[in-house]
This record gives sequence, C-alpha cells and structure tokens, in this order.
Amino acid sequence: MDPVGLGANVAIEDAQTVAVDLSFLHDLAVSVIVAEQFPEDTELSVTMVTDERIAELNSEYLGKAGSTDVLSFPLHELEPGSPPDAAPNSPPFTLGDVLIAPSYVRRQAEELEVGFNDEMALMLVHGILHLMGYDHRNDADAELMESREAEILGAAGVGRR
Repeated sequence: MDPVGLGANVAIEDAQTVAVDLSFLHDLAVSVIVAEQFPEDTELSVTMVTDERIAELNSEYLGKAGSTDVLSFPLHELEPGSPPDAAPNSPPFTLGDVLIAPSYVRRQAEELEVGFNDEMALMLVHGILHLMGYDHRNDADAELMESREAEILGAAGVGRR
C-alpha cells in the first residue's frame, strides 16, 4: 500500500479517546479509492466517534437502538464497481462520510479474537464500500461486498476474519 502522491482528499477526524493509527487508516482509505478506480481527487470524510455519538446517529438515521461499529452516509447512489467518470475541470467527487466507534470495534475485536487494527481496517473498508454502492441486503450482495473487502484488505497486508 503506497498512496503517496495520489490526489485523493481523505479527511480523518478523531473525536474520541481510543488510540487509533490514523496515518494507516488514511493510507488505507486512499487505497480503497484507488482500488475501486474512483477519480484520483475523490473526497472522503472519516470520523472516529464515541459509542454514545454513534448510538445517537444510529437511532436518528437508521432507527436502531444502541451503538454500532461503523456508519456510512453516502452523498450519491452508486452501483458497486461503477465509479463516476472524472470530467476535465470538474470539482472533486465527494463520496460522503464514514463514522467509526473505535471503543465498540475494540470490544468486537476482543470477542472475535482478532487484532484491533485489523478490525479497524475492516470497518473502514466496509464503510467506504457502502459509500461506493456496495451492500449486504441479500446473500449475493453480501458475497460481492465481502469478496471485495477481502481483496482490498489482502492487498494492504491486513488479516481478515
């Protein structure tokens, strides 16, 4: 994984207290954009939030009670594997927002007996793929999304459960 020099604009904000490797997550996010062949100036926002904040958003936007690991808020309805064309002199394409609750992910990693950083990487890739139109509403969609996650994480040298 070597996104140095790529134009993707990935903004990562940390609004919680669990130690997270933000540099690695930034580079991984850029790698997802590249792997999915999105325009090189694609914009993406990623925010690390508390359990309480993600629970509020989960309730407000999805009508689900309680905390969760990752939420995605896409700005466009996209088809998996169909990136937008980069028109000359057009503004950057903005994917949307991914929010991750590291404290939830830490508990989840412990329960699954997987590494915290690997689970964080999976949550990031999962969230970004949702912004790109991937989903897991049915078995076929879930298989496509999980396969793509495994490919991207494998290319980044990340273990996958």
